[in-house]
Amino acid sequence: MTNTNPQWPFDSPPNVACITVRAIVDSGSPILVAVRDADDGGWQFLTGSDVTEADAMIVSLQSMVNRDPTLLHLAGIQPGGSAVRDSRTAPWTFHIAGDQ
Repeated sequence: MTNTNPQWPFDSPPNVACITVRAIVDSGSPILVAVRDADDGGWQFLTGSDVTEADAMIVSLQSMVNRDPTLLHLAGIQPGGSAVRDSRTAPWTFHIAGDQ
């Protein structure tokens, strides 16, 4: 996945499919966990709560950035990495693939 838009910081295009949950999209719950899948570089944006398959949604990366512009700070996460925070206004803490 490569990006040719110099204004877009992610190496995935804005329309790439991402996994999220209904609580974020439908209820406005904060994104507290961001995961970059090790196998395909896909993104997951979650609340940190337990979820079921029925809670899952597929949305574009751009729609998630529009919902929460702080996600722009996560553009450098490489596949296998993640970031977490305690609240919508808390800073992100990054985890590199392989860190325990």
